[in-house]
Amino acid sequence: MSGEKEKTSAPSSSPYVEFCKGVNGHDKVLLRESRGSSAEVYLYGAHVTSWKNDHGEELLFLSSKAVFKPPKAIRGGIPICFPQFGGLGTLDQHGFARNRLWTIDDDPPPFPTNTLSKAFVDLILKPSEEDSKNWPHCFEYRLRIALGPGGDLMLTSRIRNTNTEGKPFSFTFAYHTYFSVSDTSEVRVEGLETLDYLDNLQNKERFTEQGDALTFESEVDKIYLSTPTKIAIIDHEKKRTFVVRKDGLPDAVVWNPWDKKAKAMADFGDDEYKHMLCVEAAAIEKPITLKPGEEWKGRLELSAVPSSYCSGQLDPQRVLLGS
Repeated sequence: MSGEKEKTSAPSSSPYVEFCKGVNGHDKVLLRESRGSSAEVYLYGAHVTSWKNDHGEELLFLSSKAVFKPPKAIRGGIPICFPQFGGLGTLDQHGFARNRLWTIDDDPPPFPTNTLSKAFVDLILKPSEEDSKNWPHCFEYRLRIALGPGGDLMLTSRIRNTNTEGKPFSFTFAYHTYFSVSDTSEVRVEGLETLDYLDNLQNKERFTEQGDALTFESEVDKIYLSTPTKIAIIDHEKKRTFVVRKDGLPDAVVWNPWDKKAKAMADFGDDEYKHMLCVEAAAIEKPITLKPGEEWKGRLELSAVPSSYCSGQLDPQRVLLGS
């Protein structure tokens, strides 16, 4: 393990990428773009904890009570759920990737990408002995986190089955993104209308969403199925729209704990549910199966665009089909 620790402090910083220490001395990486946008990534969990636009406004929600102390996962930002989403299996809630120490990937394989980003970091996770006992599969999980010149945040996961004895494995996955919003009850989500979903509050019973944009006035925990590659989260008060673009991730989870569950969570402020909404790009209903040597890729791109329209005047086709 000492070699791994040396590796995390060895990379040299640049104007776009800075390696430093965060809360409780944890290693973190700061990504900065020349126009002023930034992102912060902890090696613990390969966890994005901050994403700011070029005005320095925070776009992700991080709980004021978040615990930066292993083995507890960090509450907020973008936790990575792998190899299990939620309690859908024998592992701990949401699997183990979000509470392992990842390492800098100094020599990632060629990365076909159309971004001009200079602000990026490559991280890698391989199974520990403990992981192999609980989930007996060999894998390499490579993650690139990049900040585009326009401030877009891109996460690309590449997971490869490195089993040598011919065993395939299956997994479920999610980027559990916590968006920062002005007031959850004033937010609309476009792009999930008329789709089927599994309601986690009703024993995963399957329902069909109505034809209107999603709005929120109570606890929600739904897995939308066969979702489009683009979803919009419209925050009227902040005159801001988040656009979620995803590839390889057919499902989308929408979650807000609301008041009662918020009070029950030690690492979550009682009233913080009013200022966050999770919209998560995921692969849950149909687990991903990899044979030895096969690789899966799942990509998430987040952008925040100013929006000047008022409630009820949104043309969803423009947001979802436009650029």
